[in-house]
Amino acid sequence: MIDESGEQLGVMAPFEALKMARERMLDLVEISPNAVPPVCKIQDYGKYLYEKDKSDRAARKKQKVIVIKEVKFSVTVDEHDYQTKKNQAVRFLGDGDKVKASLRFKGRQMAHRDLGYKIINRLIMDIGEAGTVEFMPRMEGTTLHAILAPAKKAEVQQPAAAPKVKPAAHTAGAVAPGAPTA
Repeated sequence: MIDESGEQLGVMAPFEALKMARERMLDLVEISPNAVPPVCKIQDYGKYLYEKDKSDRAARKKQKVIVIKEVKFSVTVDEHDYQTKKNQAVRFLGDGDKVKASLRFKGRQMAHRDLGYKIINRLIMDIGEAGTVEFMPRMEGTTLHAILAPAKKAEVQQPAAAPKVKPAAHTAGAVAPGAPTA
């Protein structure tokens, strides 16, 4: 049991706690129902709901929505097209989005699945440090998929600021360096 000022009142029976809350013209709010014994606090219930809603909104504001961007290839992709789509994938990963690399086989191309795997594996190797493979290339029907996630950014530690050195106080008769002598 906790009172409105945040002080511990100890363990007490529910009817005693409710009686104490009513005497103070406040509500008895169960803060932690899973604790043994459950934790309750004497406070205004409307204020409790307002603060809870406010903290929930702040948590939602800070969370990042994960978006999956798709980059489509074909078995007969030209080198320039491959480079363009690879650069797009690197940009998406740099922005913090996941990338789905897909390659669709058409008609007789299904007989040459190894060419598709080579293209997707080449993309994975070319992306390198920008992303990590979340799902290795796999076939789903006539489409080969791989999903890449952005690489975890290493915490950049800033070096500690060097202490500033105070210039030495000039003593009488001493000449400052660079000062003209008489």
